[in-house]
Amino acid sequence: MEDKEIRFEIVRRFGGLSAPGRTGWTKELNMVAWNGREPKYDIREWSADHSKMGKGLTLSREEALALKDLLADCLA
Repeated sequence: MEDKEIRFEIVRRFGGLSAPGRTGWTKELNMVAWNGREPKYDIREWSADHSKMGKGLTLSREEALALKDLLADCLA
């Protein structure tokens, strides 16, 4: 039987994108290594102790740079 446990290591915390909600969870931008792979930029909600996470989005460096450019254009 295959192990379905998700392993992760938060390599670097960049900061919160939202204040904690009534559940105490915050949306954050972090650098996360998932299942022993190379770390990627990661946007998702985390519990206060970072033991649980919600669904999120992972981005390579190239994807993060493309998103930065898109946001700069649409927020200008």
